[in-house]
Amino acid sequence: MNRLSVSRRIVTNIHGFRSVQRTLCSDTGVKNPNLVSEKKPLEKPGLTDDIPQYDIAIVGGGMVGMALASTMPLTKQLTVAIIDSNPALINNFHIKKEDPPDPRVSTVTPATISFFKDMGAWEFVQQSRHAYFDKMQVWDYTGLGYTRYNARDVDADVLGCVVENKVLHKSLLSCIQNTDFQKTIHSSRLSSITFPAMSSVTSSSGTSSSASGSSAKLELDNGNSMYAKLVVGADGSKSSVRELARIQTTGWKYSQSAIICTVEHAVENFCAWQRFLPNGPIALLPIGEKFSNIVWSMDPKEAVDRSSMSEDDFVQAVNHALDDGYGPQPRSKSFEGGNVFSWLKADSTSSTHEGFEVPPKVTKLASHRMAFPLSLMHANSYASKRLVLIGDAAHTVHPLAGQGVNMGFADALCLSKVIAEGVAVGSDIGEITLLQRYESERKAANITMMAILDGFQKAYSIDFMPINVLRALAFNGAQYISPLKRKIISYASGNQMLPLFT
Repeated sequence: MNRLSVSRRIVTNIHGFRSVQRTLCSDTGVKNPNLVSEKKPLEKPGLTDDIPQYDIAIVGGGMVGMALASTMPLTKQLTVAIIDSNPALINNFHIKKEDPPDPRVSTVTPATISFFKDMGAWEFVQQSRHAYFDKMQVWDYTGLGYTRYNARDVDADVLGCVVENKVLHKSLLSCIQNTDFQKTIHSSRLSSITFPAMSSVTSSSGTSSSASGSSAKLELDNGNSMYAKLVVGADGSKSSVRELARIQTTGWKYSQSAIICTVEHAVENFCAWQRFLPNGPIALLPIGEKFSNIVWSMDPKEAVDRSSMSEDDFVQAVNHALDDGYGPQPRSKSFEGGNVFSWLKADSTSSTHEGFEVPPKVTKLASHRMAFPLSLMHANSYASKRLVLIGDAAHTVHPLAGQGVNMGFADALCLSKVIAEGVAVGSDIGEITLLQRYESERKAANITMMAILDGFQKAYSIDFMPINVLRALAFNGAQYISPLKRKIISYASGNQMLPLFT
């Protein structure tokens, strides 16, 4: 299937999702401060033929799966199993603030920050290293234009916050440990799922089962089993839940890999920077204490070469890429009468008057370099009876705007609300008609974001003068047309999301 037909298929799906029946679904519950390991007796789950019965089984204890689990206080009566072999979920681990930042970070939006605050998890983030930023600059290698964004443009305090993934994960784990709800962590991997005979999905072995009536049966690789009314696949882009449920995906690989690492400056960085280069964008993100994070997309062979070059040569390459390498710096333009956009002066935002700036120089490499291939993937279905997908199990995107994890957190927030509303009216939390409400809302939102990010990736992968001129017009339009700039900031900030506990 070529990319054009795939793109048409994705766009066509948006209209189909709007007609999906919207009904209420149930929410997951959360339990007491002490996590229960699989070797300890369960506190409340029912037993079916000596096999524990849960309301919800979350497969995948990463950031998005733990975010969903952290919303369970909405319905404390539900029992929740978290299945993940990561020992960090069982063994308490400490993050030393004096250690240099880990290169795996996320740029969380104001909407995600609000989500974490509502769950009670943000207070744990604030105890560790993190970096708010209120300014952002975007430009490309042609030097034909640039855009400056400022939180004041939308009367906000920040545009986002850069946090190490391990800090986000630890904050969610701490939130769960300090919340009273019924949860059990199984330090294991999922081997198979068998769905009830009436379900639209049969067992992963090709047979159906009526085990425990209306529940799915999960087999773990340590020989243990459990039943769950709802199975949530939060186990990443290579989701075993998605594979076992035979849910097909649409997508493609980009001819790019990304290098991530931590770098250090002589001065602290308070701005997020992104420059589009011929082979892909490079981002410099503040992480606090004179550290920044690098996310550099490039040709796979180039990524191999840059990953293996000496630290000094790599630092030189980064500074070259962020300064005048590959092309000239944009010239700051006056907003007075000589500017084609000067007629918009009366409605100008504060960042309209900000000139182009050169990012702070990188002085040293402060972590190892990690490289990984880039791709776009979208599950053709998010939900079937007794099963739902969230986060990277449902979608993966190019990292150029840092939206991937925010999309996953939005999935968790939406699903938690659907579950809570369902529980409130006594609905079966695993019914497909209920889960489709989550699917119709998040699928349309995710496809829109994916189409935008994929369009950016393709538009900046072409070095052709007419295209370069169009890109320059887009940069200048976003810089000087204030209503457009405000809409871009609002959309990227996730402000279409609602507060969690309203």
